[in-house]
Amino acid sequence: MKTQQAPIQVLYRTEVAPPDQPGNYSKSPTKPRRFVEYLQNTPMWDHVVIDPDFAAIRRDQLLLAHQPAYVDGFLSGTAPLCESNGLRWTPELRDTVLWTNGALVAAVQRALQQPAAVVMAPVSGFHHAQPARGSGFCTFSGQVIAALEVYQQAGKRGIWFDLDGHFGNSIEDSRDFAPALNLAIPQWANINPSGSHQSYLDSLTRHVARAREALLAGEADYVAFAHGADSHEWDQLGHQCTTAEWLQAAELIYGMVAEVRQQRPVPLVLALFGGYRDDDPASVLALHAMDLAVCLRRVCGVALDWSAEVRRPGRVG
Repeated sequence: MKTQQAPIQVLYRTEVAPPDQPGNYSKSPTKPRRFVEYLQNTPMWDHVVIDPDFAAIRRDQLLLAHQPAYVDGFLSGTAPLCESNGLRWTPELRDTVLWTNGALVAAVQRALQQPAAVVMAPVSGFHHAQPARGSGFCTFSGQVIAALEVYQQAGKRGIWFDLDGHFGNSIEDSRDFAPALNLAIPQWANINPSGSHQSYLDSLTRHVARAREALLAGEADYVAFAHGADSHEWDQLGHQCTTAEWLQAAELIYGMVAEVRQQRPVPLVLALFGGYRDDDPASVLALHAMDLAVCLRRVCGVALDWSAEVRRPGRVG
């Protein structure tokens, strides 16, 4: 496994992804492994470091965002809560869920420790989970847990850009259960753009401007960005953006971070989130990789001009 120094730290180890599991509609559990394998065949591979030095999430950390009955039901495989995420429960899935949540928590902590770095947890399966159950292929609210941990430990407040194709309800649904979340991620800082095509970009532009002002004013301490591929118009579950618009959204966020970094360090955390193409899973990975290329160019100053094909459904092969 590659370990030399590089601009982007990718927190990954094999335990993060389970073996392929027939019968699950969502292929997101295996996407971390497939994404890392995809990167190996791109120019980005020379600019990332794979770091396996992180731990699986613990039960006490899960209880920051979830009720004990749900946590214990999932850990033990007790129906119906163990499959409330919409995925078939297996011990292997349980274990990878603990590792994916651990990766995201560690990525936020690592980024705050190294504010000039970019830290990626190539994971998903968080933003529909609720305090008492899972939902929509999401088991535990890793972003809620990570945000609460760094706020309670160090008073750090985050801006979470969730550009998945579906509203990330887990943060809003957790505010009553964990009131400190209102400080850890202020309501304005849970960013889910609205609309589609130009109206989507206009909405995101307004959010990016607000985030820039907050970062420069010291009202927020880090940025977390999950560019879900299911906001692409050819995704099975999405519709918002063409490929060009999807990449323009990445340009808006990374450009803002690069601009603010000229005045102060801004820790940047990346995650994957959704993306569903049974006909062509490589197109989902291509989008995530192109997003990373934008980050390398805009934030890390790497002269990289690379793109991949996102194929229209019906034109695969």
